[in-house]
Amino acid sequence: MSASYNGVVVVAPVTIPYRRYAQHDAHWFLAKAVAGLRDAAGLATDDIDGLAVSSFTLFPDTAVGLTQHLGLTPRFLEHVPMGGASAVVQLRRAARAVQAGDASIVACVAGDTNRVDSFRQNLANFSRFARDAVYPVGAGGPNASFALLTAYYMRVYGAKAADFGKLCVAQRDNAQTYPYALIRKPLTLDEYLTARLVADPLRLFDCVMPCAGAEGFLVMREQDARGRGLPFARILGSIERHNAYPEDPIQMRGGWAMDRDDLYAQAGVGPADMDFLQAYDDYPVITVMQLEDLGFCPKGEGADFVRRNSFTAKGSLPLNTSGGQLSAGQAGAAGGHLGMVEAIRQLTRQTLSAPIPDARIGLVSGFGMINYDRGICTGAAILAASEA
Repeated sequence: MSASYNGVVVVAPVTIPYRRYAQHDAHWFLAKAVAGLRDAAGLATDDIDGLAVSSFTLFPDTAVGLTQHLGLTPRFLEHVPMGGASAVVQLRRAARAVQAGDASIVACVAGDTNRVDSFRQNLANFSRFARDAVYPVGAGGPNASFALLTAYYMRVYGAKAADFGKLCVAQRDNAQTYPYALIRKPLTLDEYLTARLVADPLRLFDCVMPCAGAEGFLVMREQDARGRGLPFARILGSIERHNAYPEDPIQMRGGWAMDRDDLYAQAGVGPADMDFLQAYDDYPVITVMQLEDLGFCPKGEGADFVRRNSFTAKGSLPLNTSGGQLSAGQAGAAGGHLGMVEAIRQLTRQTLSAPIPDARIGLVSGFGMINYDRGICTGAAILAASEA
């Protein structure tokens, strides 16, 4: 079991408002995020001596190039190219750096721009698999992969379109109070079911909308957060796993299933103790996979679990209380940070969306990098309010 994260906390949840398209580079959004973290915590730029960065559109720079753009001189630096798992990975590594004394305050940021042609360019060059085996035959991008996974799940486990639709409708309901969500028009189940097909069986509202924006948070010692008067959340446990179950002919489980016992043992809690779940949600089938693999229900019973819960902020098992990517938008790599930032807000009573009553403990999970036919990066973290 991993060592405790005692003494290390997360503070200063920051969002750079999303926009559908932008002429600014990724650097602009990431710079805004770092500046926002500095200002939210009342720091001088030199106080930030650690930096972790995730971005798809930062090229040709990486994190080290960004330091020169931002005027930072960190002694701890991470470039984390893991898409939707990046927030958890950044959190884990930043926390260990602070524990070890390699850094005092680490800024964890993710952000991307989105121009008219940005998404197509990302698809064409996403990976060697994408460049050689997927994009040339017209199947570039995640729609085809997730259509395959969704159809398989429906066929094997008996899930219905309405089950996935319930998640989309619940998250849209949550988005009503989140000011940065790009899609806040109320959504009914009938509207979901009658929306046009994108890649059978995926419908329009199953798919995230690419956009531009950034997210960020700070990792520091608890004593420093208290000294600065900053509301904080504690880290009870975390896991990450890459290329889990490569022998599976189709992805129906992720690395969470391999390591969840360790996660809950670290935290001293179980799924029933979670006041909310912020799950990576580029497509509803992946949300269902996380519900199963994180132990909220057995494998194959995700649809029944969905039918039994409401997932709204004031209902049973609040899910993606900012609306998630399916309503807020997917700001590239920042999509994996959306849930982490929302979790910190809920636990530090700084919510912009509807607060979860008496939220004390929550789980954040990440999923990323569809390299060919499956996502190969997974992670999860359990956070707690300072008084929990």
